[in-house]
Amino acid sequence: MHSTIENLKREIFARNSGEPEFQQAVAEVLDSLAPVLERHPEYLDQDIVHRLAEPERQIIFRVPWIDSEGKVNINRGFRVEYNSALGPYKGGLRFHPTVNLSIVKFLGFEQIFKNALTGLPIGGGKGGSDFDPRGRSDRDIMTFCQSFMTELSRHIGEYTDVPAGDIGVGTREIGYLFGQYKRIQNRFEAGVLTGKGLSWGGSLVRPEATGYGTIFFAREMYGTRNESFEDKTVSVSGSGNVAIYAIEKAQQLGAKVVTASDSSGVIYDPDGIDLDLLKQVKLEERGRIREYADRRSNRVEFHEKLADVWQIPVDVALPCATENELDLESAQALIKNGVQVVAEGANMPCTADAATLLRETDSVLFGPAKAVNSGGVATSALEMQQNASRDSWSFEYTEARLDEIMVSVHERCRATAADYGAPNDYVLGANIAGFTKVVEAMIAQGVV
Repeated sequence: MHSTIENLKREIFARNSGEPEFQQAVAEVLDSLAPVLERHPEYLDQDIVHRLAEPERQIIFRVPWIDSEGKVNINRGFRVEYNSALGPYKGGLRFHPTVNLSIVKFLGFEQIFKNALTGLPIGGGKGGSDFDPRGRSDRDIMTFCQSFMTELSRHIGEYTDVPAGDIGVGTREIGYLFGQYKRIQNRFEAGVLTGKGLSWGGSLVRPEATGYGTIFFAREMYGTRNESFEDKTVSVSGSGNVAIYAIEKAQQLGAKVVTASDSSGVIYDPDGIDLDLLKQVKLEERGRIREYADRRSNRVEFHEKLADVWQIPVDVALPCATENELDLESAQALIKNGVQVVAEGANMPCTADAATLLRETDSVLFGPAKAVNSGGVATSALEMQQNASRDSWSFEYTEARLDEIMVSVHERCRATAADYGAPNDYVLGANIAGFTKVVEAMIAQGVV
């Protein structure tokens, strides 16, 4: 079976050459599939792996727009509608200069399994643009979003494809996108986008959901060792919604979070992050992380080297920034310093070597992104439910639903891993649980 897996990888890599992030995501899943393919040889007879690795639809389009200075700009837009076996395509839009087809395909491929693990009826997709919103005026961002949606609107709908936000796309951008969609379609189709403002169809807990969900999953991991977050020291990378609300929930559970970061550097606050100040700098002022250090006490350290966030001794490490931010050297430092739990709040934040080392270290519980950060898309699906029923739920009720979903995701991963003889291998459990749910639906629906 190992040779079969290697042959599948070679064939898929050859068909998708020059796409390293996508290849990394595919390899991470395929390397877990030997036991399930041995148990279910019919999956090979149906050529299900090749079918799953090929997106149902890949859309690339030009985004022309005129900025505030009258300059014509051309960006590239993407939407990969990957798999709809379980429901309409569901996944975020990322606006960042690094966005390319490989990035979007990797994110969309991961989204298939992440969405399946939630148990909710949503398929997998992802999209975005190489547009950089940093330093742009609100008018420039609105103009870009309107041009982007003019093309994207041809391909989405509440029963077809439901985008949300991701890096560079928050409530402001979703608002501009939704307004243009409504203008083009001449109807208020609230379920076509999630992450909307609360006054026009959004859901409470959606901004907090990925960060909260990360902590709920890590809490369940800790629970398998009869441990809790109480009095634990935590390092977090990033300072967007995922990181900030992971910090918030970890603090609520009694932990001390000592780090945060952005693309300019890392802060280490040994007294524990002042969450109100961090929110003011990053969410209200859209400032740089160094401004936190400048306004806080003299004990706060600022490091320009991003990897320094993983050199600090902690009990829990939560990479919540971006892909491949935590490399092998960083993983070795975490293990040497006694880390107990590493949970991926971002999408594929650990390099392949780092993930392998963490996964194989008995003293460490390692939670993969497709399980750990599924709370964001789960709450997006809850937003879709509220839109469909013209309802609005309380914060407490929605958070309780999110908590319940994350507990079930953890249990699904752990039970599946145990069924295949490796109860603490969350990577194996997440990959096989997500894979089997999707492929059974694909087989039931025929060769489509």
